[in-house]
Amino acid sequence: MSVLVVGAGPSGARLAIQLARRGAEVTLVDRLMDPERNAYSSAALPMEAVRRLGLPDETIAATWQGWQLHDPSGLVHQWWSDDDLGVVLDFGRLRSFLWSEARRHGVELIQGCRAVLKSLSAENATVQLQTRDGVESLRSVRWLIDATGARRDLLQQAGVKPNPADPLLQGIGVEWLLQADDRHAAPWRDRISFFLGTPWISHGYGWIFPMQGQRLKVGVCQLPPPHRQNPGSLAQPLQRLIQRCGLSDCLVLDRHGGPVSSSISRSEALGVDALLAVGDAASTANLLGGEGIRHAMDNADQLADLLIADGMRGDSATIPQRYRQELDAKRSWRWSVSGRLARRTWWGLNNCWADQRLERLINGLSSTAQATALSELLFEYRFERYGLRLLPYLL
Repeated sequence: MSVLVVGAGPSGARLAIQLARRGAEVTLVDRLMDPERNAYSSAALPMEAVRRLGLPDETIAATWQGWQLHDPSGLVHQWWSDDDLGVVLDFGRLRSFLWSEARRHGVELIQGCRAVLKSLSAENATVQLQTRDGVESLRSVRWLIDATGARRDLLQQAGVKPNPADPLLQGIGVEWLLQADDRHAAPWRDRISFFLGTPWISHGYGWIFPMQGQRLKVGVCQLPPPHRQNPGSLAQPLQRLIQRCGLSDCLVLDRHGGPVSSSISRSEALGVDALLAVGDAASTANLLGGEGIRHAMDNADQLADLLIADGMRGDSATIPQRYRQELDAKRSWRWSVSGRLARRTWWGLNNCWADQRLERLINGLSSTAQATALSELLFEYRFERYGLRLLPYLL
């Protein structure tokens, strides 16, 4: 079985590795030359995901034991645990690790390469590969995988459109990597910090995550409603956040960013004919907290199992249908509630009344929740105990 995976991020590289391990002929292409470049991702994972996905220590930038929320009024709310609750990944090192693993398992990895869809049928796909040095080649494969994330490059080339009944939540995020010293880094160590409310940024949120060597990831993400899809540059709210947090004197080591998008119910087409989507291209990101890495890698494992099992049985014609059925089976009511909360929160977060609702929710969590319970809420979408507090966002 021949497979061409376009996009070598967490989902694409993970899928290529899993397929190659089990004997598939896999080509993996990415438009980047350097896996460390444009390493945009908030990249906070719970400890359970780190163990389950087998991520090595070299990919971990920091561990954290606390949650820190800065509400619209500027008040700081903290929840702490005696044990590590999760990690912050070094996204560049994660991608480097995955690329190295792909090569080790026999994947043909082509860097600095773009893919243009030439033909597509139920039996195969033909793609023109274009490298940065001008070399072009045609590849015909049994399966073509769109792992280009929120861009959905191949899906768009094939004319696959989102489901109008389940529109995408779309936005953009920017992130700066700052070099702090002991004094400036101290308020942000051992915790992941979020900034919520219109005084910080409308239609979105900000964050500060600890990294190795007193470095900090500082970013903002904005997910406006459809009628405000071009709200302006994010540089001003990001710089305002940096200034308010006393980090203006820190050296900026890197600037990066990119689009984010996902549907709520994941009811859009997952591909057409021999083209399938994986990871963020298949709306596996959860935009309540902007989290996508573990969901993308889990989705890659799921698709790899399906392709290998059905390929061995010679029953590949049913793969697109079964892929949809398996994704639907994984989707719980909690996922739907999380998506609706994201849409309600980010689309409506642009006035003082929204700020007041958000403050009441945060105050309620601050008075009753523990750090582990907050992790269950935000990572496992355990909404049951908070039902009444969430009603204003769901109605």
